[in-house]
Amino acid sequence: MKAIVQDVYGPPEVLRLEEIDQPVPGRAEVLLRVHAAGLDQGVWHLMTGTPYALRAAGFGLRAPGQRIRGMDVAGRVEAVGADVTRFRPGDEVYGTCAGSFAEYACAKEDQLAPRPARLTPEQAAVVAISACTALQALRAGRLEPGQRVLVLGAGGGVGTYAVQLAKALGAGHVTGACSTPKTDLVRSLGADEVVDYLREDPTDGVHPYDLVIDIGGNRTLRRLRRSLTPRGTLIIVGGETDGRWIGGHDRQLRALLLSPFTRRRLRGVTAAPRPDDLRTLGELIESGALTPVLDRTYPLAEVPDAIRRLREGRVRGKIAIRVGGAGHGTRPGAEPADGG
Repeated sequence: MKAIVQDVYGPPEVLRLEEIDQPVPGRAEVLLRVHAAGLDQGVWHLMTGTPYALRAAGFGLRAPGQRIRGMDVAGRVEAVGADVTRFRPGDEVYGTCAGSFAEYACAKEDQLAPRPARLTPEQAAVVAISACTALQALRAGRLEPGQRVLVLGAGGGVGTYAVQLAKALGAGHVTGACSTPKTDLVRSLGADEVVDYLREDPTDGVHPYDLVIDIGGNRTLRRLRRSLTPRGTLIIVGGETDGRWIGGHDRQLRALLLSPFTRRRLRGVTAAPRPDDLRTLGELIESGALTPVLDRTYPLAEVPDAIRRLREGRVRGKIAIRVGGAGHGTRPGAEPADGG
């Protein structure tokens, strides 16, 4: 089969398209014919091996332990292991696996769910990691009906889901903060207010929020805290700083240490897709309350170019990688698939 592989850590140039052996599923795994895969910042971190704490966490100290990149996936079940009970060959599924940038991949049964019928494979492939992260961030923030919510980074992969989910879960007023080119997109997702952070500071404290979700940012805790009500909650999702050892996670650690000494709740979230969450997201998608925002689709051979675009910060929503022949996504450079 064809797959995007790497043998050393580094920039997108270390990735290459190769013919390798097709994987064999274990007893609790299914073999997928991959139709599409999703791209997120985690792929870049695993490709570069940064921050270094990631290597120590079991992903390979000197070289990648998993040669094939990609985590989000949508495809068709080709074969199942002896202990698999929820799926059978022919089922269309989505979720996560190790090595989705390939024509075939093995996934654990509990990492998958039936693909929502209203989604193309490309759309389904960009749901699991980012949407589960947004959902778990809102739950960690203890969102209550009627609350005022600020989503920082609202035009990105996690942010586009966070805005929609906050409205679906009953938030009274959702403000989405993003860069100028993404304001129309965030407004179309149902945000009650959109702030262009290139022109004004959404954390100036003039209009405090009950819940602030900061996604992949680098704002200081001091600035984030002033945007909260006296008993408001801050949830930090990732972060992109220059720290080589723990990267943007330093803010999460400092928030955890500071939280006991303030009336405000300060938390960090490192989310992981769970079966129950995938089912919840599937129901919201089928109801029309949640729709993936697909910036554009790249073919498997152009994964390095897709990663470069992602790191430039110009992506509106998500990028999908087209692998199999069952998808209906956009070509590189084409107009966004769903208004994004």
